[in-house]
Amino acid sequence: MSDDFDFEPIPGLPAVPPQGERLLWQGRPDWRALAVRAFHIRKVAVYFAILVAWRGLTAHADGLAIAAASRQMLWIALLGAACMAALTLLAYAYARSTVYTITSRRIVIRSGVALPLTINIPFAQIESAAVKLRADGSGDIPVRIRPGNRIAALALWPNWRPWHFTRPEPMLRCIEDAGAVASLLAGALTGAPVQPQTQTPQMAPQSDGSALPTPATS
Repeated sequence: MSDDFDFEPIPGLPAVPPQGERLLWQGRPDWRALAVRAFHIRKVAVYFAILVAWRGLTAHADGLAIAAASRQMLWIALLGAACMAALTLLAYAYARSTVYTITSRRIVIRSGVALPLTINIPFAQIESAAVKLRADGSGDIPVRIRPGNRIAALALWPNWRPWHFTRPEPMLRCIEDAGAVASLLAGALTGAPVQPQTQTPQMAPQSDGSALPTPATS
C-alpha cells in the first residue's frame, strides 16, 4: 500500500529544512481526544439520548403500544450511533493526516484529509504562545500571530483555538505530554539551546492556560 504523503522528504514537511534549521519535535493529535474536543462526540451522544428519552415519554403520553414506541426509539438511537461513528471516523482520519512539527525556526502544521495543507509559522511571526493542560497530561498549545500575518481559520481547522475568529490562532491540538512540548517550544522561541526530542519525556504538569515566553526578536 502506498503512502498518501510519499512526496514528503520528511513526514509533515514539504521540503528538507534549510541548512542550520534543526528538527526538534514532531507529533500528532490523539484521535480520541480530537473526537471529544473538536468533533464533540460526547455532546452528540447526550443530544441523541435526550431525543430517545423524549420520544419515549411522548409515545407513552400518546398511548402507543410498548412495541411501537420501542421501534421509534430504536431508530433514533441507531441514527445517533451512525452520527457518532461518522464523527469518530473523521476524528481518526484527521489525526492520521495531521503532523505537527517544531523546528529551531518555525512551527509547521500539515493537516487535511481530502486536501492536505501545510502551514508554516516562522517564530518571527509569533507574538505569544500558551499551553492548556488536561488531567491526563495531554493538552493544546495555541500561538498568537503578530498583526499583519493573518491565517484563515478555515485553512487551520481543526488546528485552531476555538472562538477566536477575528485573529485565528493556530494550535497544536490534543497532543500527548503537552507540558513537555510547551517547554521545548518555550526554549526554541527564546533562543535557548534545545535538544531535539524523538519521544517527548514526562514532565511535571503546568497550570492550564499558562503563557509561554515571548519569542526572542533579532
